[in-house]
Amino acid sequence: MKHALSFDVEEFFQVANLRDNFPPQQWDAVPSRLDVGMEAVLACLARHGARATFFFLGWVAERRPDLVHKCLAGGHEIASHGYAHKFLDELGPGGLDQDLERTERALVAAGATRPLGFRASTFTLTRQTWWAFEILARRGYLYDSSIHPVHHPTYGVPDFEPGISVVASPAGSIVEFPVATVRCLGRNLPVGGGGYFRLLPLAVTRAAIASLERRGRPAALYLHPWEFDPGQPRQATSAFKRFRHYLNLERTLPRLEALVQRFRFAGLHEVLREQGRLP
Repeated sequence: MKHALSFDVEEFFQVANLRDNFPPQQWDAVPSRLDVGMEAVLACLARHGARATFFFLGWVAERRPDLVHKCLAGGHEIASHGYAHKFLDELGPGGLDQDLERTERALVAAGATRPLGFRASTFTLTRQTWWAFEILARRGYLYDSSIHPVHHPTYGVPDFEPGISVVASPAGSIVEFPVATVRCLGRNLPVGGGGYFRLLPLAVTRAAIASLERRGRPAALYLHPWEFDPGQPRQATSAFKRFRHYLNLERTLPRLEALVQRFRFAGLHEVLREQGRLP
């Protein structure tokens, strides 16, 4: 069975934890460190014959079309992460439509095909922003990976189906592929990547993927290039945000190496096709 692997391509200074440190109007003045993480990720995937989906910010695609080219050359899928990492509730329906269009133009100009998949910034597709499905369907997207079926103060739809499902909207249906969770004590526990990948022991992640595989359910994992860059400059922020952002950065690459050696990985679109969920 193939599991789905994805990377949200954004600079370290664009993440939600560091929003107060780097206002968007200052982004162009901050030295980029994307090459550090992207080179590590692409080399790791090439060594093991694994493929992935790269959810690019349009802002990044405009400035680094060479990274889009490298992903395509490696056989990876390019999808949309929106333009500038704004939460869906900040964008609103009209703002999301414009944001998607701007990102699509940037990705196509960088050499990718029009994206078929989308992931919202910080999983902010919730019951309050459910209108996003209609906009995605109207713009021709086939799948989404923005719902996290967990309890979380910023995002989450804890009662949502944790496996692959279909969400209907007035403009058509969208296949939803949430990042992986496991059921424990009546709750979905996050095991699909990001900070949880760095916080939890590798054995826990490996056991969770194996458990899903035994049940015939592919896991969806997500990471970020900045998580493969332990040398990134440390920022002055709260102790909790420092913990979430910098924890175990030096362990991300060896943990990814271990997973791609143990399991088979491909992009979300490829896995959904093999599962019979997309044409």
